[in-house]
Amino acid sequence: MNSGFMKVCAASPRVTVGGVQQNLANALREIEIAAENKVKILVFPELYLSGYTCGDLFLQKTLTDACLQALMTICEKTVTVDTVICIGLPIRMHNRLYNCAAVLLHGKILGIVPKTYIPNYGEYYEKRWFASGKEANAYVCIGTEKIPFQNNILFSLAEDTVLGVEICEDLWVPNPPSTDLALAGANIIVNLSASNEAVTKNAYRKSIITAQSAKCFCAYVYASAGVGESSTDLVFSGACTVAENGTVLAEGERFAFDGTRAVADIDVDKLNAERIRNGSFSEYAAAVRQNYTTIYGDVHLSTDFSDVTRTFNPHPFVPADTAEKDARCREILAIQSHALAKRLAHTGLNKAVVGISGGLDSTLALLVCVRTMQILGLPRENIICVTMPGFGTTDRTYQNAVALIKAFGATFLEISIKDAALQHMQDIGHNPDTHDITYENTQARERTQILMDLANKHGGILVGTGDLSELALGWCTYNADHMSMYGVNAGVPKTLVRHLVENEAENLPESISAILRDVLATPVSPELLPPDENGKIQQKTEETLGPYAVHDFYLYHFLRFGTRPEKLLFTATRAFKDIYTEEQLKRWLQLFIKRFFNNQFKRSCLPDGPKVGSVSLSPRGDWRMPSDAVYTEWLHF
Repeated sequence: MNSGFMKVCAASPRVTVGGVQQNLANALREIEIAAENKVKILVFPELYLSGYTCGDLFLQKTLTDACLQALMTICEKTVTVDTVICIGLPIRMHNRLYNCAAVLLHGKILGIVPKTYIPNYGEYYEKRWFASGKEANAYVCIGTEKIPFQNNILFSLAEDTVLGVEICEDLWVPNPPSTDLALAGANIIVNLSASNEAVTKNAYRKSIITAQSAKCFCAYVYASAGVGESSTDLVFSGACTVAENGTVLAEGERFAFDGTRAVADIDVDKLNAERIRNGSFSEYAAAVRQNYTTIYGDVHLSTDFSDVTRTFNPHPFVPADTAEKDARCREILAIQSHALAKRLAHTGLNKAVVGISGGLDSTLALLVCVRTMQILGLPRENIICVTMPGFGTTDRTYQNAVALIKAFGATFLEISIKDAALQHMQDIGHNPDTHDITYENTQARERTQILMDLANKHGGILVGTGDLSELALGWCTYNADHMSMYGVNAGVPKTLVRHLVENEAENLPESISAILRDVLATPVSPELLPPDENGKIQQKTEETLGPYAVHDFYLYHFLRFGTRPEKLLFTATRAFKDIYTEEQLKRWLQLFIKRFFNNQFKRSCLPDGPKVGSVSLSPRGDWRMPSDAVYTEWLHF
């Protein structure tokens, strides 16, 4: 099994207008560099062998013949090179001239793709020289080889890796050829371009590249003409971009005098997983695929991860950009609070009951309830907040819970669960000095019973506080904190809970922010075991499970892309480099897999709750899994 990654490069070496031999030499150097760096797909700009700005020189047979000879030389020099080379040149056929992309591998020309849309507006006059290849479906003889010449070619390069080619203007039209290429099976699209620079054009160009990669669930490798093209009327910067499913992975330096390149590792597995998940994409694809010719190549992909240079965000649920993170937090709180408002309005109830522990999850639930009352025009007194001290409650969490409730002006109730829990343990014959799972769950279920009954008494609904990460790991007591009348945090992973609370702390009055900051600094704990001799939290969740940041990383990639365990371990090792060892990450991955499978029964009967992101565990929506599935196949790594 290969690594699932493919290294690609968009390159724009310095070009000489009409200087085919100089361009050939530059191209061969670029190919050599790509091969040394184990690049598997190398893309040059449009008409690179001749230069894009040759004007009426394109009509000179001397130029077109020189380009064909240069192409044959590249074939001769690359027989042992395991890199797909996509390079632009003009080709004459049937007394017409075409702007083409040649696709080479192991010294062979796999196919020639002519440009479909020929611009003839503004600064572009391509129809003066070139014909459209829209209807092309023929063969062209180059040397002694008969080469497919058409724009509906798919290049199958390796298992589940298919290449499609379009040229410059093809991307800018309302329905680019790459759309149908993707539907027909191409998951990597390359674009050989010659896009000149103008004020704001680069941002727009990048936006359509990323958008096309997103809507086609593909990687998009874009190489544009650069410095060296004629500057008579235009300037070219050598814009090189690699995008994957809406995200820019790499960009080359624009206006680099000696040329530029953008190199990235495409996650082919991830792209294919997205397509499999999206039924609408594949439903239309079958009808398109029959109109395409598939040409097979044989790129040798690595079976390990040693060649992958890509980095991975250790916090995939949390945007790295501060402004984007702030906007994301505001949007999530809006989703949560409007969902709860809808439920209250529908039921005709106007009160919310929520247990406040002084921890992160219940704090977020309270923040959601506050916003919900504002939406409905109801007083905050309608939020009935209950703190329920037990055997593990510390003074710090208790004081924070009380202070937070009072700071928001919610209704405050304090009900100790100690006597009730002791009575229950006596009733079932359990020794309270035995601090086992029964001891812990007795307290958790007693709290839920109190909250449920208070909701009935006050004519409200019990708002659940458990988050997505806890549901994934089964870190909740069945029919206790696992249950509520509406779970506002069910779609929010623990790492994002923290940022949501942090974001509110930055925007609320200091009297509230100070409490929130102390909640954020408190270790995550269910507080079901007695404190230590200093009154500090003894039961720390992350000491038992491992870091939530790591588990959220596993959760995101496991659910979102179906990432196989050995690849998941590699990406985690890269993401948490210098933070955790591979041995630690492996142990936590094994724990994640076992707990995820073993606790599906808890997720199979979850209360309603809003989906807020691309990953959800609702049994009515995103995740439907049998409770008795086994995990053995997922532990082979």
